[in-house]
Formats: sequence, C-alpha cells, structure tokens
Amino acid sequence: TCPLSDIRANTISAANGTDPVTLTGQYAAKAWVNFNSTGTLAVRQSGNISSVTDNGVGLFTLNFTTAMTDANYAVVGSGGNDSNDLRTININFDVAPTTSAVQINCTSANSTTNDTAYNAVTVTR
Repeated sequence: TCPLSDIRANTISAANGTDPVTLTGQYAAKAWVNFNSTGTLAVRQSGNISSVTDNGVGLFTLNFTTAMTDANYAVVGSGGNDSNDLRTININFDVAPTTSAVQINCTSANSTTNDTAYNAVTVTR
C-alpha cells in the first residue's frame, strides 16, 4: 500500500463532473450565505443558495440551489451592523422548513426583527 499524505484539488465533483459530491458519514455545510439586508438586499457570497428573498424587516427566505434530502437540517447564523450591534439568526418556525427553502429571522436581544449589514448563515445536514 502507498500512504496518502496530501490531496490537492481545485474542484471535487460527482462522477458526472458537475454535481456536488455526496458526503456519507460526514456532516458538512450543505448551504451557506453571507448577505447585507439593509436597503437593497445584496448577497456577498454563497454556496448552494440560489437566492435570498426579502420577506420584510428581518425576515428572509434562503432558497437552495440543490434541495436538501429532507427538512431535518440545522440552521445557525449571526448578524449585526457592528461589534456593538449583534443579532441572532434563527429558523422562523411560523413557516415550516422545506427541502427547497427555509425562512429565517434576524432578531435583536429584545426579540425585535431587524435588517442588518452583516448576516452569515450556515445550513448543516
């Protein structure tokens, strides 16, 4: 046997050369997004997020490029305008998560929804 000590690659894809690799036994981020929700919503960068819908102040829908296998995923996020204005991002359970999208809300310490300059969200399954 030959020990493998280093793997270097720019892209890893499924056998068809275009789809993402299906991980088995690992729990990697299935989607992520970094966006600004003040004024006109602007996505800075994302992975497996086709779009972010602005549903009102502090309410957003993350639309997945590739659907999740089910709606039993975890969403974690944080946001804020600066280091003195931190917000929590959670699933908005008023709208059930689906395999194709999840609605989130960005709230302050007093549970008020707010638009913020920095929003970072990760979806893990």
